[in-house]
Amino acid sequence: MSEHDYPRAEDARPTLAGDRVRIRPGRPDDVEPLRAILAEPTVTCWWGEPDPADEIAADLRGDSCSVLLVIEIDGQVAGGIQFVEENTPMYRHAGIDIFVTGRHHDRGVGTEAVGLLARFLCEQRGHHRLTIDPAAANQRAIRCYEKVGFRRVGVLRRYERGPDGQFHDGLLMDLLREELRPARWTSAASG
Repeated sequence: MSEHDYPRAEDARPTLAGDRVRIRPGRPDDVEPLRAILAEPTVTCWWGEPDPADEIAADLRGDSCSVLLVIEIDGQVAGGIQFVEENTPMYRHAGIDIFVTGRHHDRGVGTEAVGLLARFLCEQRGHHRLTIDPAAANQRAIRCYEKVGFRRVGVLRRYERGPDGQFHDGLLMDLLREELRPARWTSAASG
């Protein structure tokens, strides 16, 4: 596959639906709910203080290098999931990141959302490899990603500065297309 054979960037803003989770492109009215979720203590402890509203809006519009999509549950904004694609042919892969409101932690929401996006990136965007890099101490996130099929690659020492101002270790995880676990939910996609 050459660089010119890759799916177009404008096709990278899907609507994906599982049993409980719907992932969709963002709208201007999603900025404040997403910012409020990013300000929750259960999220800021891993993500730090929320970005300014204009930066979140730019991410939702696709004005940055990553694609930010909205996670909905029962029609309500429940979080965000984003991906970035490396399209250099020798290193082509995609990376994922996610945040979910504390009200939906430990309910399988993150696992379903990551699984939906991972399947889209492999099947629709043609990626053979995906990465994700949670904080090494974020056991909830690590368990979630392992349920989808991600494997631990190694510790990234002093990888990111935490809200406490200190550098903390991260965990590099990756998933090869053939390691993607079968969905435990039904899914539908539309572009």
